[in-house]
Amino acid sequence: MDIYQIIRKPLHTEKSVTARDKQDAYHFEVDRKANKIQIKEAVEKLFKVEVLKVRTMNKRGKPRRTKYGPLKIHTWKKAVVTLAEGNTIDLGY
Repeated sequence: MDIYQIIRKPLHTEKSVTARDKQDAYHFEVDRKANKIQIKEAVEKLFKVEVLKVRTMNKRGKPRRTKYGPLKIHTWKKAVVTLAEGNTIDLGY
């Protein structure tokens, strides 16, 4: 699997910003088929940093109501990547 397919996008939420500032942990939406080793290698190659650990979780899709009718949000996978001391990722915000 290509490293550009593994890491889909960084997540920018209040919880992810707090984790980034206090624990050097970055949150990403990743491919559902990717494992922790592939995620670690992809982050190290893309951002040229040293990764200490990777935690993953599957976020189940939920039904939502819209004015056009019911809608199902897709199921996705989230990865929390903890970096070694002194390493940072510049995400542009």
